[in-house]
Amino acid sequence: MNYKLNKADQAKEREKGVLGTAWRRLVPLMIEEKLTVTIALVAIALSSAASLIAPALIARAIDGPITHGDWGGVMRYAGLLLAVYLAGTAASYVQIRFMGGMGRRVLFRLRNAIFTKLQELPVEFFYLNKAGDLISRINNDTDKLNQFFAQALMQFVGNSALIAGTGVCLLYINPRLGAAALVPAAIVLILTQLLSPWVKRVSLRSLQKLGALSGEIQESLNNFKVIVIFNRLDYFREKFTEANEANYQASVRAGVASNTFMPIYTLASTVAQFTVLIYGLYLTSIGEFSVGFLVGFLLYVNNFYNPLRQLASVWSSLQFALAGLDRISEVLALQSNMQVISSEKRGNVDAVVQFDQVNFRYDESGDILNDVSFALERGKTYALVGPTGGGKTTTASLMARLYDPTEGTVYLDGRDIRSVEPAVLARKIGFILQEPILFTGTVKENILYGNTEYVNATNEEALELLERANLTKLLTRFNEGLDTKVATSGEAISLGQKQLIAFMRAVLRNPEILIFDEATANIDTVTEQLLEEILHKLPKTTTRVIIAHRLNTISEADEIFFVNGGHITVAGDMQHAVDMLLHETRQS
Repeated sequence: MNYKLNKADQAKEREKGVLGTAWRRLVPLMIEEKLTVTIALVAIALSSAASLIAPALIARAIDGPITHGDWGGVMRYAGLLLAVYLAGTAASYVQIRFMGGMGRRVLFRLRNAIFTKLQELPVEFFYLNKAGDLISRINNDTDKLNQFFAQALMQFVGNSALIAGTGVCLLYINPRLGAAALVPAAIVLILTQLLSPWVKRVSLRSLQKLGALSGEIQESLNNFKVIVIFNRLDYFREKFTEANEANYQASVRAGVASNTFMPIYTLASTVAQFTVLIYGLYLTSIGEFSVGFLVGFLLYVNNFYNPLRQLASVWSSLQFALAGLDRISEVLALQSNMQVISSEKRGNVDAVVQFDQVNFRYDESGDILNDVSFALERGKTYALVGPTGGGKTTTASLMARLYDPTEGTVYLDGRDIRSVEPAVLARKIGFILQEPILFTGTVKENILYGNTEYVNATNEEALELLERANLTKLLTRFNEGLDTKVATSGEAISLGQKQLIAFMRAVLRNPEILIFDEATANIDTVTEQLLEEILHKLPKTTTRVIIAHRLNTISEADEIFFVNGGHITVAGDMQHAVDMLLHETRQS
């Protein structure tokens, strides 16, 4: 599956309907809001009825009490009009009140749905897409939908109902005059239908550029230290200016597109009112219309075209919302290619991990691993050595099922690893990355992260747990012990301290397989010796896999594998591994 968002082939898939129509995706968001929508529709009906009754009352008042000087009748009609307007205002308030709440609830559920979906997707997805763009989809694109649900949706429905009701009234009162009034509307509706796809494309482009700007900012800020070290602030400015300019141009085009309908609808309203006035005066002069009737008819025309003009702005809001929904739907429509499957395949039950003719590639550029087969015995220490880019981390990632093989099978305890539940994998395998990933909080919160058994442990319980795991000495490397603050950004703690936290977090889970990916690269020699002592005290059944460039860290490995050129070969003893590395270095 291609996890790269905003590619041309996915745009074609949208046009073919593979991702489903936007409207069909809107409906599930409102399923839980049936009562709210029902109340809002009743309020819309009452508001529309009030708008339709008012012109008739005004026409009767002009032709009756006002023409005959009956001021008591005028007051009665004034009272009726006041009651109608108050009822319409109250109905409008109910509509706004209920739909505003619905918009927020839909926004809440939609953001939850996107975030839940992101958690289901494989690691590959996050390597292929910028975090800033994903954040923009969660924040900006969903907010466009919130605005649509809270404001535009009911305006769209309400104005459409009022337009339909008024159109019926115009044709009922006088078919010829009504037809003359509706001809300009028919023309602009055809233009709207023709221009809407263009408006949606421009709106989608604007949202994409906004996401790209967010991605550029996020990437630049994450790498700001490197930018300063190399004195390339000019590069930062150029990249930001380029993304900002692209976003500005797209926003301007979207703004122009969004406002295209308003002058067209205003012109249609003016033409219709002028036509009705001229034709109506003629009909009045020949006795077919009374003055009050003509005034009432003009009010109906105004009631028809005013909501039509409002629909111009609502329609552009709808296009923005649908463009945002397209971007959201791209994420929601993705399916993980790493589902748990049912497999009867069985490997070597005596091996804790087994690779059977495994091939793997990240893309079409070529295989990283080619026809790799080996087995790891329980309780032994294995080392993966080789040149940079040889496939060591990829091999370890396949062991932890961060990826699935392109071909062949990886077995865990004799079972196809694809048939093992994620919770079981997380419990059995500990993976300490070269660049440890921590979360804002404290040392205690980070070392207990994902450890369901002790996640709510007190400081005393956590200290006791560290003591049992022989990790207490590592805690002395932190000034405030378990309460030492940890931040994902900044320099609150060193990279070496972050690796210590990652080490403690993995060991406390008591995994059956412990993988170290250059996990001691930023740790001093004294602390590294302390880690080795801790490793020696791990249960005898724990299998250790060590990836390292520093050969002293693998001197006590039971078996060394040399990883390079897509192949994994047994290097034998330490001296043989050194010779193979030196030979490879000379060749390169």
